[in-house]
Amino acid sequence: MCAERIQRFLMAIVLTVIMVLFAASQTQIGVVLQTFIIIMVLVWAFADFCPSLWAFKKLFGSCYEEKQ
Repeated sequence: MCAERIQRFLMAIVLTVIMVLFAASQTQIGVVLQTFIIIMVLVWAFADFCPSLWAFKKLFGSCYEEKQ
């Protein structure tokens, strides 16, 4: 598995956890986590830098690297 796919799965899992927290009336924790995700996506959009993607690329490699 490669960094980009792992990052997408991680984002989907975190958003699912947030949805479950809202359904369980744990809105304060859900809002904090959702705000964190929104800030990270905005940093990624404006600066073209995603800290989690950077770390995953170091650990697992990119999906788009040249294979030799």
